[in-house]
Amino acid sequence: MEKSDSFKYYQPSEKESQNSWNAGFGLSVSDRRLAFSRQASFDQAREPHTPVSINLNDPEKPLLARSVSSIDIPTGPFYSLDESNKYSGEGNGSAQKFSFLSFVFSILRIMRSGNRYMKRLFVMISLNVAYSTAELVIGLFTGRVGLVSDAFHLTFGCGLLTFSLFAMATSRKQPDRVYTYGYKRLEALSAFTNALFLLFMSFSLAVEGLHAFIQDESEHKHYLIVSAVTNLLVNLIGVWFFRNYARINLVYRNAEDMNYHSVCLHVLADSIRSAGLILASWLLSLGVQNAEVLCLGLVSVAVFMLVMPLFKASGGILLQMAPPRIPTSALSKCWRQITAREDVVEIAQARFWEFVPGHVVGSVSIQVKKGMDDRTTLQFVHGLYHDLGVQNLTVQTDDV
Repeated sequence: MEKSDSFKYYQPSEKESQNSWNAGFGLSVSDRRLAFSRQASFDQAREPHTPVSINLNDPEKPLLARSVSSIDIPTGPFYSLDESNKYSGEGNGSAQKFSFLSFVFSILRIMRSGNRYMKRLFVMISLNVAYSTAELVIGLFTGRVGLVSDAFHLTFGCGLLTFSLFAMATSRKQPDRVYTYGYKRLEALSAFTNALFLLFMSFSLAVEGLHAFIQDESEHKHYLIVSAVTNLLVNLIGVWFFRNYARINLVYRNAEDMNYHSVCLHVLADSIRSAGLILASWLLSLGVQNAEVLCLGLVSVAVFMLVMPLFKASGGILLQMAPPRIPTSALSKCWRQITAREDVVEIAQARFWEFVPGHVVGSVSIQVKKGMDDRTTLQFVHGLYHDLGVQNLTVQTDDV
């Protein structure tokens, strides 16, 4: 198999060091800590690379890239720094306004040329906005508090779906100088927001059912049944649009899967809620006591069970938990194999997390014996963790 050229050994010259950011600001560049990182693509549409074998006998293609602890700030109109290390205020307002308008127009262009799920979600949002507006107007003119309350619920849900659409469009933008990791994690944030809203809806349904049981306020309301039927039909369209993600324990291969799944669960939970209200009304018409309490309780439990896996997965990514696809036993085995080497004193720290689903990032700090050549150790560490599925790894070595 062809050897990967992801790591290249590079020794900065004295002239390059003087032009670095540290030299320009009077900082020392003699730090012994060296960062060795694997360069990986952030295109989440691709599948993770399969492990590659490393050929150590080919001196023409070095595998490691050494970078001194310095940061080179690129020149150009993006940053405008004065002598006080602050943004210059001249023309700043117009530049920010132009930047914001450019950002909005770029998002609109991406949405226009987006995939089918983005277009389907836009249609879904438009239907919900039209329906909630009509429901609000009718409720205000007829004095129906239930219709007004349901309209506000749908409006808030439309806001979350709009945020999901915004995340789908923004996540396609390339990394820049501000968001150096890109915008992919915005989809995980959108999924977490949808899951949090659905958990709140589950809790509110349980409270509503408990209140109806205590106050014995269960009654047959025809106008709410008409609203529930219409809402159910609208949400079933959304369920059909995202039917490929209508599963509870879905395996997320990329950030888009998590966001699409959250949208599907959102419309599915609304559909279950509407179906529960219709069922409660039908049972009440048959004379069943506490039918509304029973149906609201069942809907609350069903929504909670649907959403909890997504809530845990998206929350784990935002909290930078250890990647669930890599067993802790495998990480412990790698730890033991590294510390067993003769030139390694100890591992100071080892941290691994999922940046987005399917993209694992790691950081390892190793203390090596003074005077030892650490290139072989670095090759061994990179190959070891790459075989586990770590796409982006930074290794720092300290001589002791």
